[in-house]
Amino acid sequence: MPQKIEILKHIEEQLKETLPDRCEVSKIEMEGPEVVIYTKNPSAFFGNDNFVSKTAFALKKRINIRTDKSLLGPEEQTRKQVFELVPKEAEVKDIYFNAPFSQVVIEAVKKGIVIGKGGEISKKIIMETGWTPEILRAPTSDSEILKGIRRHLHTHCDERKKFLLKTAEDIYTRPSKAQHEWVRFNALGGFREVGRSCMLVETPHTRLMMDAGINMSQDDPYPYLDALGYPLTELDAVVISHAHIDHSGLLPYLYRLGFEGPTYCTEPTRDLMTLLQFDYIDVGITNEKEAPFGERDVKNALLHTIPRDYREVTDIAPDMRLTLHNAAHILGSSSVHLNIGEGAHNLVYSADIKYGFTRLFNNLDIKYPRIETLVIESTYGSKDAIQMPREIAEQKLLEIIQETTQFGGNVLIPVFGVGRGQEIALVIENFYKQGILTDQNKIYIDGMIREASAIHTAYPEQLRKSLERRILTNDSPFDSPIFKVAKREDREKIIKESGAVIISTSGMMQGGPIIEYFNAMAENPSNTLVFVGYLAEGTLGRRIQQGMRSLPIIQNGKTKKLEVKMKIETVDGFSGHSDFNQLSAYVGALKPSPKRILVGHGDPARSVEFSRYLAGRYKINSTSIRNLDAVRLK
Repeated sequence: MPQKIEILKHIEEQLKETLPDRCEVSKIEMEGPEVVIYTKNPSAFFGNDNFVSKTAFALKKRINIRTDKSLLGPEEQTRKQVFELVPKEAEVKDIYFNAPFSQVVIEAVKKGIVIGKGGEISKKIIMETGWTPEILRAPTSDSEILKGIRRHLHTHCDERKKFLLKTAEDIYTRPSKAQHEWVRFNALGGFREVGRSCMLVETPHTRLMMDAGINMSQDDPYPYLDALGYPLTELDAVVISHAHIDHSGLLPYLYRLGFEGPTYCTEPTRDLMTLLQFDYIDVGITNEKEAPFGERDVKNALLHTIPRDYREVTDIAPDMRLTLHNAAHILGSSSVHLNIGEGAHNLVYSADIKYGFTRLFNNLDIKYPRIETLVIESTYGSKDAIQMPREIAEQKLLEIIQETTQFGGNVLIPVFGVGRGQEIALVIENFYKQGILTDQNKIYIDGMIREASAIHTAYPEQLRKSLERRILTNDSPFDSPIFKVAKREDREKIIKESGAVIISTSGMMQGGPIIEYFNAMAENPSNTLVFVGYLAEGTLGRRIQQGMRSLPIIQNGKTKKLEVKMKIETVDGFSGHSDFNQLSAYVGALKPSPKRILVGHGDPARSVEFSRYLAGRYKINSTSIRNLDAVRLK
């Protein structure tokens, strides 16, 4: 423990220089990468001296100020005081206590009202009760998964506290293992393919995994974990870029195999990947394909997840600092920046990015302190992969809906539950606001879209500014009455209607309620199937898109031949991925320019083509590596 003592001594010395005696610091702890300061005089931190900011700047770490445990009031009394202090307009949904963290958790629809102007109300809560408020935004509509996540973290807060203390020891006490500095990148999945994204960054001191995905469209769905050459217990940390199953689906399995370290991601990614992992288990049961992990493993991964904000620099290992940047792909999606060693190497893993307009998100980040190596996706990495302009895509979708429904047909739109589901909902809601579509067109939402949309409303600050304002003013488009949530027992009735637009999962038609709708609608030439997102090679959606017009299905226990007579349309301007021009523009806009590029997350031909293009266009060393390739970065 000597190094731990040295770290705390260093912090104490910094605090002596920053904080006056009246702050009455009684204890200092490290919870993971964060510093926790307990004080017997919390009011000393509420003045104009801005001690918290000064301390955080001095230590280069997130600082949590908590009241000394001796000053904590009784929980029931505190609950009453909170209800008295917080205005009713805040719409408090729940109050509970995480005693190991000295926190009273307040979940409210209007988070800002709980905080109060200049933090006035939250300060009063601390002064009158001793408890530090942890204020969470409640979604604008019920979310069972979000409620379950927050309750699980609360129920196991003792266990989580111990985990965070141990994580701090692992980060700040591990001695150096070698004198020679080197950095190696290992491709474990997602290179020259789309799916099962997984890569390992190694130094003499640290083994970090970035993403742990599953390929939903192949018989070989999992990354090459057996190529590690050592047990997962020796892995130091995992970073998840975003929640889609091809990037986060295998995370619970790592914990089942013995991994006990931290997983870093944004808070929305934590919630959405939990939703998708549970759904993966359910889909496996439905399709008689058992998932390699169970609910217990998903919950274990949840307890070991440490959320980070965008642009927040975080120590995750003795020689690595992590910063997550907005990738504008789905809610909470990140590009990963690693600062390795004392300026030895800087790596940016773009993950899935959208360098173009979306109704969901503000522009992605393109500025970094340094970039030596860029790892970039190439989903649309060929010159023929150009998406139609967004305004044309929206107009085409409108025309398809109008042409199909005016003659009594129904429109079926397969979407990813997270990302395209919300994007398409916003587009259709905008048609209604303009009066272009009317109540004659009934819009049905099926699958996990509603649940994922509810989670979006809990994080409006990560959405496009105009959308954030609507959610904060009780005008969430996701709660619009035009959207009717379809239940399993409603599907047959919906299909028999005319003029319906059905938005359902899964986006690649590999499972979910979309299959039931498709099987019932395919033989009616009045209906239209519209693809609005990426379809991986080998998926049912891709085969239909490429012209398959008959397929066997099982109906009432018997196999029958399904003739696809419905119209098939593709509107590619809604993708959450950048097209070829956008990918190229992104590389050109990055500040500073990378010195080396590794191309992944694309079909083999596209990955190779995009790599060659970048080398010629930007005169940067660019390589389309394969799975199991290892590249020495330094």
